[in-house]
Amino acid sequence: MAVTKSQANSDAYKAGPQSHSDGGWPLSDRPGFLARRVHQIHVSLFSELCAPFGVTPVQYSLLSALAGREAADQTTLSRIVALDRTTTTGALKRLEARGLVRRGTSATDRRSQSCALTPEGRRLLEEMEALARKAHAATVDMLSPEERTQFIEIMKKIVSAHGGRQTSFDLL
Repeated sequence: MAVTKSQANSDAYKAGPQSHSDGGWPLSDRPGFLARRVHQIHVSLFSELCAPFGVTPVQYSLLSALAGREAADQTTLSRIVALDRTTTTGALKRLEARGLVRRGTSATDRRSQSCALTPEGRRLLEEMEALARKAHAATVDMLSPEERTQFIEIMKKIVSAHGGRQTSFDLL
């Protein structure tokens, strides 16, 4: 059976680059390292631009997820933003303490917490939207428009292929 170029490239990447004399895989070439660095860069840009609002990227994701819904339970929100339930609950409690989110027992499932944006939360989200978008744009502004589209599509492909994996902060 003939091996296609993409299969060969995929197999080589699975094994890691072998072109270095020690046979190792330099940190600067590792997908996980690079993904973490891009994340760190984005969080730094977001934090600088959105500092006046006192909202973390995770909290912003939760507010954004709630913006398009009348309400959502915490389990659904944790899936939408790809976080474990404990982290989601902690972030929602902090948003509730600031009056940005309302939490309460679900009318349909007493074991579930229903969450909704408050008018204050909706206002804050609207006020910070332009700066949050600026942080997202700044993360990839050195790429051409075509490269940005490709980069986003590649990240979406990776996320989709591994979509069932849940975040675990025990590894940090």
